[in-house]
Amino acid sequence: MQNTSSDNRNRIPRTLMYYYGLALLIILFFNWVIMPMISSHQVQTTTYFDFMNSVEAGEVKQVYFSDTEISYTKEIDGQTRYFKTGIVDNPQLPQILQEKGINYAAEIPEKPNLLLSLFLTYGIPIIIFAFIGRQINKNITKKIGASGLNIHGQKVAKIYKPDEDKKTFDDVAGQEEAKESLQEIIDYLNNPKKYEEIGAQCPKGVLLVGPPGTGKTLMAKAVAGEADVPFFSISGSEFVEMFVGRGAAKVRELFDQANKQAPCIVFIDEIDTIGKKRNSQFSTNDEREQTLNQLLTEMDGFEGNKGVIILSATNRPEVLDPALLRPGRFDRLVRVELPDLKGREAILNVHLKKIKVKEDIDVNFIARMTAGASGAQLANIVNEAALRAVRMGENHVTTSDLAEAVETIIAGAEKKNAILSEEEKRIVAYHEIGHALVAAKQSGSAPVQKITIVPRTSGALGFTMQVEEDEKNLYSKKDAYQKLEVLCGGRAAEEIVFDIVTTGASNDIERATELARNMVTRYGMSENFGMMALQTGGNTYLGDSGQSTCSPETARLVDEEIKEIIAEAYKGATDILSGNREKMDELADYLLEKETITGEEFMEILEGKVANH
Repeated sequence: MQNTSSDNRNRIPRTLMYYYGLALLIILFFNWVIMPMISSHQVQTTTYFDFMNSVEAGEVKQVYFSDTEISYTKEIDGQTRYFKTGIVDNPQLPQILQEKGINYAAEIPEKPNLLLSLFLTYGIPIIIFAFIGRQINKNITKKIGASGLNIHGQKVAKIYKPDEDKKTFDDVAGQEEAKESLQEIIDYLNNPKKYEEIGAQCPKGVLLVGPPGTGKTLMAKAVAGEADVPFFSISGSEFVEMFVGRGAAKVRELFDQANKQAPCIVFIDEIDTIGKKRNSQFSTNDEREQTLNQLLTEMDGFEGNKGVIILSATNRPEVLDPALLRPGRFDRLVRVELPDLKGREAILNVHLKKIKVKEDIDVNFIARMTAGASGAQLANIVNEAALRAVRMGENHVTTSDLAEAVETIIAGAEKKNAILSEEEKRIVAYHEIGHALVAAKQSGSAPVQKITIVPRTSGALGFTMQVEEDEKNLYSKKDAYQKLEVLCGGRAAEEIVFDIVTTGASNDIERATELARNMVTRYGMSENFGMMALQTGGNTYLGDSGQSTCSPETARLVDEEIKEIIAEAYKGATDILSGNREKMDELADYLLEKETITGEEFMEILEGKVANH
């Protein structure tokens, strides 16, 4: 390990040099700018020729002779200015001065106070410089103590006492499995003797892994609240600083503080910042690796059953160093996944308790609309619904407010000033009806909930919303093909009715291509490659699809098969729409008239239950 104390001492003079340079600039500025302004009686040196011209012009007021120079004064702009020149042998000079009425004498006038001048010129800048240097030394002394690294009295992590902003498992919903895994930690912190008697040791570290917004930090706070112990919180990025070795020192100080507060919980958020895998490349970050090494040492040296539990959170578990994940350090991995349908209902109920709502809120419907949403997104939807209720002049939140909030989060707010031509509105109407009609004619496809051609701030000129009736976790090859057909329905309707293609299908094309590629490379739904893995790696929590693991020739064959899959889905969508052309025209006309229709209205017209509309 490097001698960090020596390294910091070498860095201190370099830091001070910046301030020395600053002080020098202050001195130069003071002498060149400030002093000429405040020293109006500064003596100027002139030539004897200029002196005689001033005498002849009657500008000179007084003249003083010495053995080495002639000093004289002139009044310029109402101020007395001092000048001097050398001695020239001119016996007529006293007579000339007498004729001009100029007072002259054989002694030098009193010069400005030398001490005052020196103080103004050098004293003030030196005082400023000394003050800056003293402050720098004071700050460095605070940061670099006897060991060169200790911070005296400074807290490394934020500390939350049990009675401050206390969170419990009642504040966390939709993560029952995670709460069950952490219940043992709480029981240990409350009853350590029960474990000591049997010889069991509590896990030293627990790693919370999951997508962003699923409540990993909230879960850690709830564990501390349930156990009624202090909670230390620090982010991984806070360990890395400018001074080499400072991160490692922070780790030591953090564990020292935790030992003094035991039993307690130490929460390190985004631990992947300092916990990335170490390698032998020359470009490695020595500071980060020193911090990681110190963390490994502290966790390995932790005595069992001491009452300090380390909780960490990350959404990038694949980059963590294996030494950090081994038993004895992070013994337990708890996954905090996106909530299912029941979990989303529970999360919505938790947040709806904080606002005024109608008793008939359909929480299940909103939960079904928000498949794949995290806890943070659901909290945002509830807040958006409350804001919408205020804008509408209501004093409570309704189901329609929540549904509109979901649409706002997904597609953006409605654009009030967007004006489409009649022809563009017809194209958009047929495009959206194309999606909905294909979905309605499929078996097992999610029911259509809403169709609109009102432009949104996200850039969408309209959208078709489908809502599953139940939670779906497994998708078959048939389901994937049907999804592709629905995505192709908009473009197919444009071609059938107008014999044109527009830019309105750009998002559909992107999603269809991604789905078809996953069918071939990840899901094993390929006719040619079967269960062969053509793409590995990536991060499922952050949406990273990974890297291709096939040869260029195989990649070309993959692209060809993706093209064939999409073409087949496009043909299926075209066949459905062509066979229901009259209904498509009828539905498009109705959508043009209303601009927004519900799924019920759509199905009534499709099934012929509405004769006049």
